[in-house]
Amino acid sequence: MKESLPMARVLTHSHTRDYSRSQFGYVKRSLVISGRAILAVLVPLVLTLLPAVPAQAEPTLAEIEAELDAQWLKLEPVIEQYNKVHSELRANQKKAADLDERIRPLSLQADLAADEIGEVANRYYRTGPSSELNALLTTGSPTSLADQLLVLDRLTKQRHEQIAAVLATRDEYLAQKRTLDELIATQQQQDAELAAKRKAIDAEIDRLEQMRTAAYRTASTSGGSGASGPCPAVSVGGAAGTAVRTACAQLGKPYVWGATGPNAFDCSGLTQYAWAQAGVRLTHYTGAQWNEGRSISRSEARPGDLVFFFSDLHHVGLYIGNGLMVHAPRAGQPVQMENIDHMPVAGFRRVG
Repeated sequence: MKESLPMARVLTHSHTRDYSRSQFGYVKRSLVISGRAILAVLVPLVLTLLPAVPAQAEPTLAEIEAELDAQWLKLEPVIEQYNKVHSELRANQKKAADLDERIRPLSLQADLAADEIGEVANRYYRTGPSSELNALLTTGSPTSLADQLLVLDRLTKQRHEQIAAVLATRDEYLAQKRTLDELIATQQQQDAELAAKRKAIDAEIDRLEQMRTAAYRTASTSGGSGASGPCPAVSVGGAAGTAVRTACAQLGKPYVWGATGPNAFDCSGLTQYAWAQAGVRLTHYTGAQWNEGRSISRSEARPGDLVFFFSDLHHVGLYIGNGLMVHAPRAGQPVQMENIDHMPVAGFRRVG
C-alpha cells in the first residue's frame, strides 16, 4: 500500500492538470464565441450610426471644360513667352548674318589697301618710283629724293586714312555683332529651356485632352463654346477686309501651339497669318503684336483690329464686328467665333 500511494498521487495530479487544460480550452472557446456574437450585434449597429460616405462622382463635362480653361490660363503665357524668344532669336540671327555680309568685304578692302601701300613703298625703296608714280614724283617741284619721299608719304598717308575709315566702319559692325552674338547665346539658352518646358506642356495638354475626350464620349454635345452666325459679322473692305475674311476661312481648324498656319494655329499665329494675306507683317508673339499696332478705344474698334486679353496680354483675337472675334482659343477647341467678353479684354490695337 505504501508503494501505490505515490502512483495515486501522480495519477491524481495528472488528471487534475488535464482537467484544467480542458477547462481553460472550454473557457477560451466560450470567450471566442461570445466575442463573435457581440461583434455580430455591434457592427451593424455602428454602421447604421456612421454618416454615409457618398460615392466619388465622375466630373461633369462642364467641370472638365472649366478645369481645361483654368489650366490653359497657366499654359498660354509660357507658350507666348516661347513664341517671343523664338521670334527674337530668329530676327537676331538674321541681323548677325547681315552684319557678317557687311564685315567681310570691309575687311578684305582694308587688307588689300594695306598690301598695296606696302608693295608701293617696298618697290620704291628697292628700285625707285614705279612708272605709275614716276610722272607724279618727277613732275613739278619735287626734284630731290626728300621731296619725292614727302610726296610718297602723303600718298601713303591718304591711303592710310582711307584704310582707317574702312576699319572704323568694320569695327563698328564687329562691335554690333559681338553684342548680337552675346544676345543670341542668351536667347538660344532660353529657347532650349522653353523647348524643354514645351514637352512638359504638351504632356499636360495631352492629359487634359484625354480626359476631355473621355467625357465627350458619354455626352451628346460637341466641343467648343463659339458663337454662331455669319463670318465676318460686318462687311468691310481694304486690307482689314482681307485679314477678316482670311481669319473667317480658318474656322474649324485645330489649335496647335506654335503653329502659324495654314493647317493649324495658335492665337498669335492666327492673327499673324490673317494679316500677312493683307500684306502686313506681324510678329508671332502677342506682346510684339500689341506694340506693332496703335492703341484704339473699344468704341473705335472695327473689323480687322486686334483685341487682346488678360493683363499680361497672353491671348489675342481678330475683331470682326458686333462684339465678336475670330480666335484660336486653346488645345481641344478649334478656331472659332466668340464674343469678346468671354474673357477679360485688355485693349485693342489697329494694324495695317
